[in-house]
Amino acid sequence: MELRQLEYFVAVVEEASFTKAAARLHVAQPGVSAQIRRLERKLGQELLDRSGRLVRVTEVGAAVLPYARAALAAITDTRLVVDELTGLVRGHVAVGMVPSCGGFSLPALLAGFHEEHTSVEITLSEANSEELVHSLRAGRLDAAFIALSGGEVPVGLATHVMVDEPLVAAVSPGDPLATREAITLDDIRDRALISLPPGTGMRKSLDAVCAEAGLTPRISFEAGNPGILAELASRGLGLAILPQSLVRSHPARLCAIPFSYPELRGQVALAWRVDGPVSPAARAFVDRVRSTTRQPDTVGAGQITPVAPSG
Repeated sequence: MELRQLEYFVAVVEEASFTKAAARLHVAQPGVSAQIRRLERKLGQELLDRSGRLVRVTEVGAAVLPYARAALAAITDTRLVVDELTGLVRGHVAVGMVPSCGGFSLPALLAGFHEEHTSVEITLSEANSEELVHSLRAGRLDAAFIALSGGEVPVGLATHVMVDEPLVAAVSPGDPLATREAITLDDIRDRALISLPPGTGMRKSLDAVCAEAGLTPRISFEAGNPGILAELASRGLGLAILPQSLVRSHPARLCAIPFSYPELRGQVALAWRVDGPVSPAARAFVDRVRSTTRQPDTVGAGQITPVAPSG
């Protein structure tokens, strides 16, 4: 029995798919299938039910699963102990990010860390905040830059706020609201809205304040890229809810109108697991981000506090 076989088995169970498990492990799908077949032959029992659309664990597989996870965790912990004692920072750091990380330079942060720890491999992936939080909890990511809704920190995670700024209504210069100094939620009750999809921090903030006000937002356009939302709004296709800094970067094409009540705010924060094994490389990455960036104070409407890395 090989640790690689146990690793493949756990990945297939968690992904409910050989294809997704292979992508997660960065190996070919036939290799995953072959290794698990070898493991099943050694144990003399089938661990996975392959008859349905989704791969499911058998009764025997369910009994084996916690022991497989424990064996893999023991190997990880052994490596961590050795690295801690020898003072080595090496290995791999998996970082996630939301599609828009405005207000600070993520490439500069990654480059600065790489310069200090050249033996550490860094990978970067993009997803919405909900997916990133799930990957952090599952241990697939070591750290992620996520959007927070109302300052609420997801359970099981710690955060370091990188950006805190107002979310505003963005409209084209010819829109009837373009000359307003401020608006309320009631002003957008019957408007076609342009927003990020569910699972994102900005959308969660919008849905929360609308629900509290007894208003159902009429979302006409959804896109995962805030730049696309800005483009749609600039062409008069609706009112977009966007970070103030993004709207002000298009002064000739968009007007930023703050909400007088309730104020909507957008936060981007570095998040990492509170519990569970943390590699020295992952800890070094989190420590560097925290030491080279400051958490912004909560600021009033109309102000922006960008946070830039100091190295």
